[in-house]
Amino acid sequence: MGLALLLEREAVALAKRLQHVPSLALALWFVGDSQIARDDITKVMATATELRALCEEHGLLYQRAAALILLGWALARTGEVGEGTRQLVEGLGAWNQLGARIYLPHGICLLAESHLVGGRTAEGLECVARALAVAADTGEHWSMARLHQLRAQLLLQMHGPDHESAEAHLHTAISTARAQSARGLELQAATSLARLWGDQGKRTEARGLLAPIYGWFTEGFDTPVLKDAKALLEELQS
Repeated sequence: MGLALLLEREAVALAKRLQHVPSLALALWFVGDSQIARDDITKVMATATELRALCEEHGLLYQRAAALILLGWALARTGEVGEGTRQLVEGLGAWNQLGARIYLPHGICLLAESHLVGGRTAEGLECVARALAVAADTGEHWSMARLHQLRAQLLLQMHGPDHESAEAHLHTAISTARAQSARGLELQAATSLARLWGDQGKRTEARGLLAPIYGWFTEGFDTPVLKDAKALLEELQS
């Protein structure tokens, strides 16, 4: 088991042993976001469902809003786009009513991803622009790489594989993740760019980009993000 997965389990187990509800809610929230980073939709669904039930039982308003955001993302990714989007909007609305600004760029990013899944490209691009504006205002930049990758995916959905701006945003996503030492985000952005280059017939360049980034990893090979990268590398080598 990777260190991150071990620490996630230990955090939840410790909070349960302490029987301290706020600590458990915080642990589940952070675990859910880690699972989103690994694109582990099934586990996000379970974690967010547990978090929402806990918050509704004990009246934890901030954490309940976060639970709705996580659960909405997972529902949208499983094909329940309408219900997922509804819960995301409800969670973000509650977040705004509470006056919270921290975490907002990430939450809006997840809403934009639900629009991507649902083919609502214009709404997704609007969300990305709003998230980037909030991040610029608050200085909360940890979702920037994901936002640039998402903007590229939305542009490709709208315009097709030859859209130059999309490629530029993927380069920005890679460089941003690299500057933040966010290896998982760098791999995801590189996978997207390698897939785009592969679709354009630039298979050698695609392998040259993705292989060394994938090769950096020494664990986590059963996670969806690394499985996706490996499958693409095998496709590019065939």
